[in-house]
Amino acid sequence: MTRRPLIISTDPGIDDAVAIALALFSDELEIKLICPIFGNVSLAHTKANTEKLLTLYKKAPKVVVGSDRPLLREAIDASEIHGESGMDGYNFPPATVFAEDSLTAVAAMHEVVRQEEKTTLVGIGPLTDIALFLHLYPEDLAKIDRIVVMGGSLGRGNYGVLSEFNFAADPEAAKIVFNSGVPIQVAPLEVGDQAKILPEITNKVRSFGEIGEMVYQLFTKYRSGSYQEGLNMYDALAIALIVRPDMFELTSTRVEIETVPSLTYGASLIDLEGYLQLPANAEVALSVEPKQFEEWFVDTFAKIKESSSR
Repeated sequence: MTRRPLIISTDPGIDDAVAIALALFSDELEIKLICPIFGNVSLAHTKANTEKLLTLYKKAPKVVVGSDRPLLREAIDASEIHGESGMDGYNFPPATVFAEDSLTAVAAMHEVVRQEEKTTLVGIGPLTDIALFLHLYPEDLAKIDRIVVMGGSLGRGNYGVLSEFNFAADPEAAKIVFNSGVPIQVAPLEVGDQAKILPEITNKVRSFGEIGEMVYQLFTKYRSGSYQEGLNMYDALAIALIVRPDMFELTSTRVEIETVPSLTYGASLIDLEGYLQLPANAEVALSVEPKQFEEWFVDTFAKIKESSSR
């Protein structure tokens, strides 16, 4: 099986930790590069968290540190959801995998993309580094298979009234990405609300070795949704869109990002009714089949246990 080359821009973050595991242990994907970026917590924390995760996962893809701030605005964070460090709740072993600092994340993205026939970019944090890459290396655009993003909302937001956190963290970057002409797939906020992990699933995953125990411990501290009524899985959707697109209802439409400083700054206008009369620039997930997502989630972590115990 030919594995799809992948670059992940991420801000771990509890749900990022899960998404990274799902990607790293997928038979369909080959993770060429991971670029921690500011977002859920500061860059210092997301860098350290990435190093801890890869050490625990016993995987060592290339890691290059990304941006510590948005293109124009002041940085925001979501430590109230993920805890002060971004991954409170588990005692990780000392890191033995470390990020490189001899080049920028954007330059590292360019190196990977120019070496591969086609590469998929995954954005599960602010889109700052992906936007900078698209801007600085336009000759690479034809070699990008697609950009898969967790971000935006079909309606209300989770940071502002109409803004979802990842896009609100750097609206200008999100606008650059959606105006790039590269094929884009989007898993918005509401679809993550549908992809809930209930307590019985968390308890089952706990039995899947050390990584399963980590997921369990982090989930007891995760404050997106409710542990008892179901935790919302957002970033994992970006990986699911690549390996299990059959679980989703998708539509091609126009996505515009509000960048005028106002009450709607950072909002994503997902034009399902065609009001803007503009050509489609993204495939947007409208829903995910919750039972199929749950089964895929459990099956993948069961395979992770098997792989880790070899």
